[in-house]
Amino acid sequence: MPLSRHCPAPRRALRRLAAVLTLTALAPGAGAWPLDDADDTRIGRLEYMRRVEAGTLSGTRQPPGALLPTRAVDLRLRERPDFTLPEVDAQFTAELRGLLGTAADRYSLAVLDLSDPEQPVYAEHRAHERYNPGSVGKLIVALAWMQALADRFPDDTRARWRLLRDTRIEADDVIIHDSHTVRRWDRANESLIRRPLQVGDPGTLFEFLDWMVSPSSNAAASVLILQAMLLNHFGADYPVSFERAAEFFRDTPREEREALLARTLQEPVTRNGFELANLRQGSPFTRRGKALVSGTTSRASAHELMQLLIAIEQGRAVDPFSSLILKKLMYVTERRIRYASSPALRDAAVYFKSGSLFRCEPEPDFVCRAYAGNKLNLMHSVAIVEHPAAERRLHYLVVLMSNVLRKNGAQVHQALGTAIQHLIAKRHPEAQTTQ
Repeated sequence: MPLSRHCPAPRRALRRLAAVLTLTALAPGAGAWPLDDADDTRIGRLEYMRRVEAGTLSGTRQPPGALLPTRAVDLRLRERPDFTLPEVDAQFTAELRGLLGTAADRYSLAVLDLSDPEQPVYAEHRAHERYNPGSVGKLIVALAWMQALADRFPDDTRARWRLLRDTRIEADDVIIHDSHTVRRWDRANESLIRRPLQVGDPGTLFEFLDWMVSPSSNAAASVLILQAMLLNHFGADYPVSFERAAEFFRDTPREEREALLARTLQEPVTRNGFELANLRQGSPFTRRGKALVSGTTSRASAHELMQLLIAIEQGRAVDPFSSLILKKLMYVTERRIRYASSPALRDAAVYFKSGSLFRCEPEPDFVCRAYAGNKLNLMHSVAIVEHPAAERRLHYLVVLMSNVLRKNGAQVHQALGTAIQHLIAKRHPEAQTTQ
């Protein structure tokens, strides 16, 4: 029986099969970072996850959308360097605001729909409100590293890559205190070590970047901030020994350390065209790090974070080489959480970072739980979504920031990830996405 518009079910089945076959062809044995970069980056966690995907080690496998090979990860606005945010679309904004319910005043939201490249549509709701970015600020640390590398090797991206891949550093006491676990691959014994970083733990710069973004290790982020300061100070003499680094931070006057921190973390923001008032990581993430170099407050708005996502897609976050590294760092972390854990995004390539910060105070009949504070309950998500991963019929950017008290922010963001995906799909019936 020939297929026609009156037989949608068989057509959907064929499209689903085609998507699976295409994805399989793209990724014969690939996976996160993407995983087929395990050899080039020498990030140990990727080797472990690659073996899990191959079935030679037990562990949780990645969803279908997380299996793109590295050559399939690209910068979608690279050929549109002059692209700017369209005017806010009132109808699209109203539709998105309707998803937020009665607590809409506790959210900030920015969504850019690029599924029709010739007719991008933008919506925002309270997008200029500023929050502490939490762990989303680690993207600013990554940006600072890309800028420092570009300043050190302006015309030699291979040298930048070698420095990230081959430079081994150790975690020092700046890691204190952090409970985030990281996955370290013991190459000698071919086994996985999963625990918080401890003083003396070694890793390459690439691995520390991965630990900072993937499991969102505050310890790794603080180590990287200090290492970026060392790179900016010592230049061609970097990397320096553990002893020389310790001597530098011990003997350099505090005001000079603070100035170097600002040059390291804040100048890359303004140099890349972002507003420091609306996008700033002011200090390290650990107590010991702040004691060593305290810095200032951190803040971000949904609007400015959207500008960062656009710059990454355009290749303007420092340069195309740096932007691609930033996008890959955001692709498939150890597991999809919060916004990215939405079942509706299972087949999508999701490039994301999330962050949270919650506080509780005494309240009758209230039990303090993670991500559900009654005094403060920040939950932030940034995501580039390409759905389905192999065909990318839908392409949109999302920044969602919230402070909804007493509700599990992770679950709230997951539900909104589903709702926004369905709304974008509804706007493009011609894409005929599968769920």
